[in-house]
Amino acid sequence: MSRPHSGGMLKPEYEEVQLGTAEIREVYRSSRFGNIAGTLVRSGLIRRNAKARLIRDGAVVADNLAIESLRRFKDDATEVREGYECGIGLGSFNDIRVDDVIETFEMREKPRS
Repeated sequence: MSRPHSGGMLKPEYEEVQLGTAEIREVYRSSRFGNIAGTLVRSGLIRRNAKARLIRDGAVVADNLAIESLRRFKDDATEVREGYECGIGLGSFNDIRVDDVIETFEMREKPRS
């Protein structure tokens, strides 16, 4: 059953909110997971399932990525904060290099003014 459309229902607007950045220090090759980035979280926090992009030499190399796996030593982690090291898996995306930066963000609904 569809309700009649009532006026004033605007589509919500979303804005990107940066969560954190992590610098790749090492790249580990895993047969099960593809390439895993050994990173140091530079700012904010890295959260599993957050959206991510890869920056190399100041330019965005890949967008629309996701933090598919996040580990702290041998343990799965939900989030890792600034100053800590962690392993990040970007799913099927494997073109990662040392010194690349992973930037994570989420889309938040913009409050209407």
